[in-house]
Amino acid sequence: MTTFGYFLSCEEHGPQELVRQAKAAERAGFEALWISDHFHPWLDEQGQSPFVWSVIGALAEATSLPIATAVTCPLVRTHPAVIAHATATTAALTGGRFRLGVGTGEALNEHIVESRWPPLSERLEMLEEAVEIMRKLFTGKLVTHRGRHYSVDTARLYTLPDEPAPILMSGLGQKSTELAGRIADGYISTAPNADSVRSFRESGGAGKPTLGGLKACYAADEATARKTVHRLWPTQGIKGEASQILPLPRHFAQLAESVTEEEAVAGSPIGPDPEVHAQAIRQYVDAGFDEVYVNQIGPEQDAFFDFYAREVLPRVR
Repeated sequence: MTTFGYFLSCEEHGPQELVRQAKAAERAGFEALWISDHFHPWLDEQGQSPFVWSVIGALAEATSLPIATAVTCPLVRTHPAVIAHATATTAALTGGRFRLGVGTGEALNEHIVESRWPPLSERLEMLEEAVEIMRKLFTGKLVTHRGRHYSVDTARLYTLPDEPAPILMSGLGQKSTELAGRIADGYISTAPNADSVRSFRESGGAGKPTLGGLKACYAADEATARKTVHRLWPTQGIKGEASQILPLPRHFAQLAESVTEEEAVAGSPIGPDPEVHAQAIRQYVDAGFDEVYVNQIGPEQDAFFDFYAREVLPRVR
């Protein structure tokens, strides 16, 4: 049975609004939450970027839903020992409802403490070592680590959940997907790619959960939805490695000037037709994802939750 969750966007909304949306998502029948972890939004137009761990603490009390970050980068901006500390406390606070989603990150968020942005091959090495450190700390034992990328000196976590929080890993390319299969407790992707799911499972991920996420835009008419997506998320139309290497929102805005409305909305269900939204979700189900998370772009959050509760979730279930 597929789980359908809501994807909270820290790039678009402040902390109080994110908590309000989480409660609305639960009332609408969504069964789990994703939340993005950014220091900067992709664009100044998006306008927000609260500290995710503070928001998750509030979510833990506001809803009964499972929560996962999608995704945290434990490489540069924040040392993996600190992420392990935050994860263990959050898992304890939620009674085991928290999963840590990790990935190799973007310069957009990570360059703030180190201007050198490592190539992907190095970041994959760093992520593997970071996961190793976090798992050691999750044991509650005293940890000293001297690795290629990180050092930890006699660190111990005292506040721990009953069971360690699962670590999920995002991946789009072959190397990252295979690494996820080998080291992670689950797989995260924002593309309905059956080959990626298969690669994850064949690389050691058999029996582990696969989670997919997409952006949607409900509006009373399709033209309004198109304009909203093009204004707030033209970055969806930016191809290649730019999303990993550009350091500032203004750089994304400059690149997005060449993105057409059609390119911005490609892959996102938009407008008031419930079958359009259901079909986009079914692509993830058909690709083999166990959990599918949907984010509503723009301000019409309450209308979206009502629309999905009445028209969309019953169709995909």
